[in-house]
Amino acid sequence: MINFIVSKKNRPLVIATFTLFVTGTIVFHFLEGWRWFDSFYFCIVTLATVGYGDLAPKTDLGKIFTIFYIISGIGIFLAFIQGYFDFLKEGRKNK
Repeated sequence: MINFIVSKKNRPLVIATFTLFVTGTIVFHFLEGWRWFDSFYFCIVTLATVGYGDLAPKTDLGKIFTIFYIISGIGIFLAFIQGYFDFLKEGRKNK
């Protein structure tokens, strides 16, 4: 995983994914009043499309942000996962 993260080829994808999670964590922390860890947890569960339902936005702004977060975030998160698996596959071909 470390080799994938530090690879220059994957840098834009890693930065976009990191920015996505940091932004979501900060926004949910302040809009919903959740603890930092709960905010980060919600971001992961939401973008991984698991959606346990134990946390949900209560404020209108939180709900509006969540709509746009999901629409933009799922694509970025899935691209990150696909990029990681492509990286693993490429590494196996070179062995």
